[in-house]
Amino acid sequence: MMAATGHLATALRLAERGMPVMPLREGKGPMGNCRACRKNACGGRPNMKTPGTCTCAAPCHAWAAATTDTSTLASAAWAAAWRQAAAVAYHPGGTGLTVVDLDNADAVAWAGQNLPATRTVPSTRGEHWIYRGTMTSPNAVHPGVDIKSLMSYARWLGPGTGTMTPLPDVVRALAVKEPTAARPASSAPTVSALAGGGQCPHRSPAYLERGIAMAEQRIEEAPDGIHRTVFRMFLAVLSVHGRCGCLTETHIGRLFTAAQTRGESLRHCEDAWTNARTQLGM
Repeated sequence: MMAATGHLATALRLAERGMPVMPLREGKGPMGNCRACRKNACGGRPNMKTPGTCTCAAPCHAWAAATTDTSTLASAAWAAAWRQAAAVAYHPGGTGLTVVDLDNADAVAWAGQNLPATRTVPSTRGEHWIYRGTMTSPNAVHPGVDIKSLMSYARWLGPGTGTMTPLPDVVRALAVKEPTAARPASSAPTVSALAGGGQCPHRSPAYLERGIAMAEQRIEEAPDGIHRTVFRMFLAVLSVHGRCGCLTETHIGRLFTAAQTRGESLRHCEDAWTNARTQLGM
């Protein structure tokens, strides 16, 4: 068993209180998957519905590695991860919570005007607002606002101040996206495969799966220049699949996870995605 110091000591204290925890690398990214689980060869994240269900000896599968098992956290198999750790994360949904991550002062001001007061925790650039209750974990529900609850993780920044209140409907409603208005016919992209009246190839699950899997592989195997590689892969996926409605949050999440496994921060991923959309005129 490791001596409990630094981030490990913090993780053990939280785990003893019933909070599933895990180490984070520099840049707030999770530890990379083990060799056996690279490219989700084991079935991956879709099969991880609760924290602590990953059977790998070391931290694996991002949020699904979070655990309350103190013997696992302090085991020799996790020692290297704690030596690399820059922070401790927890799985909010695993402890019955939802974190509204407000990334800047404008987002904090918006929350003060639109969300019920609850416990707050200062972050590097903004605040975390913590509610009792769980929900899905969409990103970018408002400028500078992400939601961390089920199948997600949040950085531990301290207990915070104020009384924690029940998760309100106004926060749940942020996860419901309004239908996208149909584009005028004049602005619709030209797809040569449709010229002869054939079926859009983007609607083929196998065609889309190959594109996502190839992008994941290119990101995971990039020897260097990871920022450039992530942007190029995001651009490639969007250029082929970005205008036909095929991409889902799950597909986008897979690309972000591949990038974060290579050390990209969530902010870098969001910026790369936005820049790729802008370059393509979306």
